[in-house]
Amino acid sequence: MSFRKASIFVSIIITASLLSIVAMDLWVSFQARDRIYDSIEATPSRNIGLVLGTSKYIGKTLNPYYTYRIEAAQQLYMNDKVDVLLLSGDNAHRSYNEPWTMKRDMLRAGIPDDRIFLDYAGFRTLDSIVRAKKVFDADEFTLVTQAFHCERALFIADFYDIDAICLAVPSPKGLAGLKIRTREVLARVKAILDIYVLNEQPKFLGPKETIKTDSLSIPQHADESVNTPN
Repeated sequence: MSFRKASIFVSIIITASLLSIVAMDLWVSFQARDRIYDSIEATPSRNIGLVLGTSKYIGKTLNPYYTYRIEAAQQLYMNDKVDVLLLSGDNAHRSYNEPWTMKRDMLRAGIPDDRIFLDYAGFRTLDSIVRAKKVFDADEFTLVTQAFHCERALFIADFYDIDAICLAVPSPKGLAGLKIRTREVLARVKAILDIYVLNEQPKFLGPKETIKTDSLSIPQHADESVNTPN
């Protein structure tokens, strides 16, 4: 094969690959377009709010991705948009425990302990979504995360016949936001391969821990007048 023909062939492969990546990114975004909400008021009520974990700190700096998710989840509960919160994240080792960190902040906000459930094996988005259904028997829920992450999480939920919606919280702007969004494109490609080609499953499943909201006590805020944030 001549150099010219080889160059054309490589160019075609590269172009086809890039077009495929763009198509997959758009597919993930398109399927979630009617199920993402950007305000507490507009978000429909669901029994369970699933908060996707991330680290509270980046080095010694408070992680804004974490802060936005936690504050939004608290407002969902306080405004009677969810009955309970399922906090799902990584529990890599004793000094790093995303679910327990989130729970501490929920308790500080006045959310009762019996309204908080922890998933210690939410190592990645797929694990959190699938475990919510297979371990906690949650067939419908409201996700809480950034908009770009909402789209991928809802894509995975669709595949597993879960009736999910998402409250999209703000994302950091500027260069940090651009870097995250670029990584998200690759994460979407991986998600499609994981569920349609590789049949990836959660790292751990384990015994059922069914969330039964009908047996919970009346929430303390039920008779309070709560102002919804703008």
